[in-house]
Amino acid sequence: MNDDPERRCIVTRDVEPKAGLVRFVVGPDGAIYPDVAEKLPGRGIWVTAERAVIDEAQTKGFFARGAKAQVTIPENLTDIVETAIAHRTVELISLVRKSGRAVCGFEKVKGWLSEERAKVLLQASDGSDRGKGKLWTPTGSRWFGCLTSSELGLAFGRDRAIHGALAAGGLTPSVIREAARLAGMRKQDGDKAVASKDTKTA
Repeated sequence: MNDDPERRCIVTRDVEPKAGLVRFVVGPDGAIYPDVAEKLPGRGIWVTAERAVIDEAQTKGFFARGAKAQVTIPENLTDIVETAIAHRTVELISLVRKSGRAVCGFEKVKGWLSEERAKVLLQASDGSDRGKGKLWTPTGSRWFGCLTSSELGLAFGRDRAIHGALAAGGLTPSVIREAARLAGMRKQDGDKAVASKDTKTA
């Protein structure tokens, strides 16, 4: 059973778990602000975490409709949202690493996969497909390819990283949530790619 509260996207009108949406609020200046951490005061305006949907909300007046008021919207709102979610994802992976629940590097990740310790497999979007294809996602675990090698490296305290793995527990569920939202924002790593890797077994 999914206990994640649900909200309605102002664009698609679909009711979804909050994990798949981005919250926006209207600031005192009448501007729209993304609230990816969901901590800002005010009534939330919810939009599906996909670049095309947020773009549509921005260009077709959905934010004003949701706020029931005239609002101003930053021109690069979608980029701001993507950057904020990427930052949160990297930060959370870094915290998981510091807690001893994460490894990076091909051999270490392969070892965790073989021992079934890995709950999440992370692979850089700009890594070699051949190299990435040598690893697998255990049944019931998750794969994400929405971070660049520089971003993944930052999470692991190095210049670049191609492969990473997270164990279950701790902040790993939070990483899964943010990485799923980031995959939606970076459509080239979108749903079909994630679905195909999620079901791949050893």
